Amino acid sequence: MVKLKNYNVVLKHFVLLLTFTSLISCAEKKYTVTRIEGKEIAITDKNSEVTEIENFIKPYRDNIDKDLSLVLANAPETIDKSGEWQTPMGNFLSDITFEKSNNIFQLREQKSIDICLLNHGGIRTIISKGDVTARNAFEIMPFENSSFVIGLKGEQILEMVNYIITEKKPHPLKGLTFTIGKDNQPKNIVVNGKALDNNKIYYVVTSDYLVNGGDNMLFFKKGVEKYDLNYKLRNIIIDYFKENKTITANKDIRISKEP
Repeated sequence: MVKLKNYNVVLKHFVLLLTFTSLISCAEKKYTVTRIEGKEIAITDKNSEVTEIENFIKPYRDNIDKDLSLVLANAPETIDKSGEWQTPMGNFLSDITFEKSNNIFQLREQKSIDICLLNHGGIRTIISKGDVTARNAFEIMPFENSSFVIGLKGEQILEMVNYIITEKKPHPLKGLTFTIGKDNQPKNIVVNGKALDNNKIYYVVTSDYLVNGGDNMLFFKKGVEKYDLNYKLRNIIIDYFKENKTITANKDIRISKEP
């Protein structure tokens, strides 16, 4: 009887030890994903509407559509994205971003903006001839980007100029002009009518996307001052439409090239 009792105790401890060992072993197992399977479910006109959902969202959709369809201004001619070094749309957006942002910057900081630089890829469509609505602003700028002002030294402005030449894209530009020489080097770099000063701090308005190095505009990350204007670029466009019944683009030359 004593032997049986001892046997049961030993067996009990052995079972506990085996269980503990098993748990430890399970805890140490590492799993990795070797394959992911998925199925594409297309949304087509064959998908039937859910009446309850449609009825729920209809008042919201109708109200939003009414606001977006309201005519705010008129464009006598189409403002497009054509051009090698600058475009009508680029000039238009850089001009109004400069103007509207500068008003806020002067009030808040008692300083003035010198340059505006945006990215060509951020312009998603054109302004067609005819009525202009808030919907146009959402189509031009569908992103939630906001206006930022960055203080850059003259040497970073030179980096900016070289970036534009290297990229060969008509990025929206205001306040800065220069000539591309036959050797593909910049000449006659002028900011607001004055030659570039490497020791001066220039205030550049741009988007939060570019401030963080978007489109490889890494010179913005070298800024010595930074101001968030809390003003969405889309709202700049809408506000300009509301305040100006006729929408046109300036056609002055900002980047020229030696023949």
